[in-house]
Amino acid sequence: MAGLTSSDKVALSATAHAVANAARAAVLPWFRSSGLAADNKLAGGFDPVTQADRAAELAMRDVLVRMRPDDAIVGEEFGVTTGTSGLSWVLDPVDGTRAFLSGTPTWGMLIALSDQNGPLFGIIDQPYIGERFWGGFGQAGMRGPMGEGALRVRGSRPLSESILFTTFPEVGTAVEQAGFQSVAAQTRLVRYGMDCYAYALLAAGQIDLVIEAGLSNYDVHAPIAVIKASGGIVTDWQGGPAHHGGRILAAAGAAQHEAALGILRQVPA
Repeated sequence: MAGLTSSDKVALSATAHAVANAARAAVLPWFRSSGLAADNKLAGGFDPVTQADRAAELAMRDVLVRMRPDDAIVGEEFGVTTGTSGLSWVLDPVDGTRAFLSGTPTWGMLIALSDQNGPLFGIIDQPYIGERFWGGFGQAGMRGPMGEGALRVRGSRPLSESILFTTFPEVGTAVEQAGFQSVAAQTRLVRYGMDCYAYALLAAGQIDLVIEAGLSNYDVHAPIAVIKASGGIVTDWQGGPAHHGGRILAAAGAAQHEAALGILRQVPA
């Protein structure tokens, strides 16, 4: 966004980390708790929401109301709060609620600062492991049990040597699943079920591709910011902007991206 000074960027990134800290404190007491219950948001399927989701988003919003009252907020659980600054905070309080319910530490919290053109800064936070990945405003870094360091994707490599992740084996619709499987058949290794943690691993140089479908804007804004700041590529399945959600292709290098895109472009809309 034009007009942001260096001091603005420092303050905004500090706000993002404050939001993540507040969400950590709100969500961790619920993880692996015997008192955790889930409501189902999806008729004919299972799309859970828990007290942890709601508590984390309320904690995030409380920080933003105090620190950035003129900014808009877009949250998964409590919708849109309009703003006047031209900046929006896009929040997913628990990305991977199914993993959260199962006690696996592959869920995360997503915080992104965006303008009308897409994400500017993002955080992927995994509180239980104690890992945080961030990117934007010329920085890309992580902090975890082994300390703090820079983030960098692994770079270009052939599809035949690539590691591919997605969350659900069915990916999306039947045609989307078929498109995914066409890419997967040409890769070295395919893994499932990581939710937003897969995007963090791509930014950290561990894997090559993440392919998903049916995503919302709050699912992708933070991963886009982190991956792009780390030198990676994120588009839709036609090679266009991905920040509106839908079909997502994230890659650690141009070679993997171009090869996967050549296949996914053939998937009917």
